[in-house]
Amino acid sequence: MTPRTALGALHIGALMFGLTGVFGKLAAASPAIIVFGRAAFAVLALACFARLASNTRWQPLTRGDCSRLLLSGLLLAGHWVSFFIAVKVAGVAIATLGFASFPAFTVILEGLIFRERIRLNEMVLVLLVSIGLVLVTPDFDLASEATTGLLWAVASGLLFALLSLNNRVSSGRIPAVQAALCQNLVVAACLLPMAAPGLGEVRALDWLWLALLGVFCTGLAHSLFVASLAVIKARTAAVVFALEPVYGISVAWLLFGETPTLRMLLGGALIIVAIVVSSQLGAASTRKASNEHAPSH
Repeated sequence: MTPRTALGALHIGALMFGLTGVFGKLAAASPAIIVFGRAAFAVLALACFARLASNTRWQPLTRGDCSRLLLSGLLLAGHWVSFFIAVKVAGVAIATLGFASFPAFTVILEGLIFRERIRLNEMVLVLLVSIGLVLVTPDFDLASEATTGLLWAVASGLLFALLSLNNRVSSGRIPAVQAALCQNLVVAACLLPMAAPGLGEVRALDWLWLALLGVFCTGLAHSLFVASLAVIKARTAAVVFALEPVYGISVAWLLFGETPTLRMLLGGALIIVAIVVSSQLGAASTRKASNEHAPSH
């Protein structure tokens, strides 16, 4: 994969992740059924990818690995369920922008859990994301669907931040595709008891949306992301994936007529810019630190 094709793969992956809320809204099913279907189809897609990829290796799992993967699966299940509740209650735009708060939660939780010093650019990120969420909120009436949906979306972002931190502990030891496959198996197993009573009533068209969610928005998107990281730098990937809300909101605008207000657009732009700038500054500080500690020639 060349840098050019890797960048194209990243944008395709970001577009697919951005379409998650769109397919979730198209599927006339409960969040539990949507999440179960997504996870089940994702397992099939990831298994096929692992089978076809010649460089895929499988790591024997220790008891600690199994515990962390189980926790990751539970967090992923909660993240997806809360996100699709937000989509059903408040629409794709608010759900996507509320979820985009997860980098701010990651910064705060890293400081609390790993006792890491929070840098100035990270504090600015938290502040700008908070302001962006205030702008995205149409009103602060807890009885309104928009506010309720945004709270579910923010909860989804919090759970995703916890998932990212848990994955950080086991990163490097377990291959990404293997970890994703195991996590989706846990998600499917957790949601099966809640989804099973209604599976027989799911329409054929809704199964199509669930298949697209699992195969393209999860399995293929994750595989493209992993493959592109072998060529593209992580900071570039972060910038590209910051466009995920843009893709999702644009398609929802066209399909469902979810016209965002000027205030929502300003809030969303603030959140996206904060994520991009923070990732760039964080990468720059990392490079500076590595240069300072590099041996002189």
